[in-house]
Amino acid sequence: MKRVAVLSVHTSPLEQPGTGDAGGMNVYIVQTATRMARRGIEVEIFTRATSSDLPPVAELAPGVKVRHVVAGPFEGLGKEELPGQLCAFTAGVLRAEARHEPGHYDVVHSHYWLSGQVGWLARERWAVPLVHTAHTLAKVKNLALAEDDSPEPRMRVIGEEQVAAEADRLVANTDVEAAELVKLYDADPGKVLVVPPGVDLERFTPGDPAAARAALGLPRDAVVLAFVGRIQPLKAPDVLVRAAAEMVALDPALRSRLVVLVVGGPSGSGMRTPEELVRLAAELGVSDVVRFLPPQAGASLALVYRAADVVAVPSHNESFGLVALEAQACGTPVVAAAVGGLPVAVRDGVSGVLVDGHDPGRWARALSGVALHPGRREELAGHAVGHARRFSWDRTTDSLLAGYAEARDVFREEVFA
Repeated sequence: MKRVAVLSVHTSPLEQPGTGDAGGMNVYIVQTATRMARRGIEVEIFTRATSSDLPPVAELAPGVKVRHVVAGPFEGLGKEELPGQLCAFTAGVLRAEARHEPGHYDVVHSHYWLSGQVGWLARERWAVPLVHTAHTLAKVKNLALAEDDSPEPRMRVIGEEQVAAEADRLVANTDVEAAELVKLYDADPGKVLVVPPGVDLERFTPGDPAAARAALGLPRDAVVLAFVGRIQPLKAPDVLVRAAAEMVALDPALRSRLVVLVVGGPSGSGMRTPEELVRLAAELGVSDVVRFLPPQAGASLALVYRAADVVAVPSHNESFGLVALEAQACGTPVVAAAVGGLPVAVRDGVSGVLVDGHDPGRWARALSGVALHPGRREELAGHAVGHARRFSWDRTTDSLLAGYAEARDVFREEVFA
């Protein structure tokens, strides 16, 4: 394995996770690409140019290049409008490869269904295997829509079905996602590869909570609940705000100590009403306890996790939930919705607590049961780090490379049969 082409049409790995369309997928691509490069593999990531100021090629890390492909207007183009630019994007990708000798890439790895459509054509033109990671699935999302969210369009469903049929390997984050690909998309079980994502165990480590709170301007004795992620109905930050209101109603004295940190920016359908969460906090009478922070990166994000008594992940659907792993790696228990891959990311009753449904009262009890009981919190925190260490990006990368090699060998056998 010498070179890997990575396709990420709708969001660049250079963007800050937590706002717009940037999230866990960006982290996944950056972490696995850099680790492949450390193993001597050249990685080229193709993404859509969103500014005329971007260079045609940028270096993400030694051995990792990001190619900005011009496809449609640089700004003002939403993800739902990108299918109309796939032809232009594909032409740019194929044009870049045409400058090299045949066989320049050993494999193409597409992320999200838009990239899968491009990867499908690249596979045919380059005669290399296509490995695809969906990250989220339309049919699964539509089965678990938030009240104010919009269903995924039929166009995406059809696109995902096509990619599932054409890809040589489909990478699933968990056994649950693998089963969904087989059941809902009629994927060949023999082509589905389960590879759990990882966590940056060098960046996300336990630290001094008091120092983290001081750095964030939080009281040392505060009860801190945190949400980290994109502000959109799918991620359900409103559940945390509603639960906080329930906690204050049950114990008015808690108001003086409670701090709810909401860290992230509007995304997806949340872009239509970016101030909705602010209004909700005001309507519920908890504006004084809710603090909003922009997306945080690196050491600043680790400070948020360390400062929190509990990190809440109340999503309606998560293919995995990297935030849950990052928080646990910092020694912070997680209270998460029992959906998607979160039961894998969080060991219920050991490293955190899983909650069925999104009832604010139930969430208030779960959050209080950890945040307001130091003994219970310390017990969960003690196991959280160990659980997170079961997942690493090196292990994820090793599994991906093994999957690439297997797909390449089978592909060659079929071509030359």
